[in-house]
Amino acid sequence: MLLLRWLRYLPGAWALFRAFFGYKHPALTRQAFGLSFPNPVGLAAGFDKNAELVDFWGNLGFGFIEIGTVTPRPQAGNPQPRLFRLPQSQALINRMGFNNEGIEAIVTRLKHRKSNILVGGNIGKNKDTPNEKAVEDYVWAFEKLYPVVDYFTVNVSSPNTPNLRALQEKDALTAILQGLQQHPLQQHKAKPILLKIAPDLSETQLDEIIEVVKFTQINGLIVSNTTLDKTKATSGDKHLEETGGLSGQPLKDKSTAIIRYISNKTHKQMPIIGVGGIASGQDALEKLQAGACLVQIYTGLVYEGPQLVKQINQFLAANLQAQQPNSMPFSSAQLSI
Repeated sequence: MLLLRWLRYLPGAWALFRAFFGYKHPALTRQAFGLSFPNPVGLAAGFDKNAELVDFWGNLGFGFIEIGTVTPRPQAGNPQPRLFRLPQSQALINRMGFNNEGIEAIVTRLKHRKSNILVGGNIGKNKDTPNEKAVEDYVWAFEKLYPVVDYFTVNVSSPNTPNLRALQEKDALTAILQGLQQHPLQQHKAKPILLKIAPDLSETQLDEIIEVVKFTQINGLIVSNTTLDKTKATSGDKHLEETGGLSGQPLKDKSTAIIRYISNKTHKQMPIIGVGGIASGQDALEKLQAGACLVQIYTGLVYEGPQLVKQINQFLAANLQAQQPNSMPFSSAQLSI
């Protein structure tokens, strides 16, 4: 990120990135929750938390990006060090704690963006906001970001904010999602709202979340956030015992299994963005075949470098051409539980 901040001032740098890393193909286009995506590969939330490089990411070939997690007030996050590499596992452990500059600074930055890349706003509550008042934080962030993002992601699944995952329980989650869906802005011109869930939920909890999605009529799910389960990581990684959420290859199969479960449970009628352990075109294809309509990467970008986006898109284009039309005009109203 530091390198990219400097490169944006170098004449011709972004065009050079676009020439090396950009890739377009008609087989990659996607229609999902009312938006048109040039390709299904997105940048997951957490990489560009403060929307500093929104105009750049399209030059790496991304079809969309997600900024945040954004909280109403600026937040320093957890003490450093808080991000650890597990190279033998091709994984990361993070306990960032929603560090961000706050909603006002990020909105100001997004107002001046020049590119037309689709931007999702990932929103959360401040650490010192009690869960009983969490709805207020989510609604405040929603109101402020509404004019400058294309869709919203409600993050109640990070393991790094105390008690945040308790908001995935049925009543608390329903209150948050209804608070957004019933907002006057949403009534005037609805923007897609997605829910990002944890990979550590039981089938009973997943079934409850599906019911909440159906009841509140939000537009889909992002599966999944980081995991607290480290059993799939390599025991030799020296940072394995650090606290925080695990991402990367050890998460891949678990997130794919949840995508498949939800897709089958809803008769493939729920839009899902698949995240977790995508480090190749084959990994991305597995998520799509399991029932996702789009994918996001984070840890794979750290280990594989910026060429990963192009490699995934090229692989998908080659493997999707012979398949059925890939547009997925879902609405949550079509859910059949």
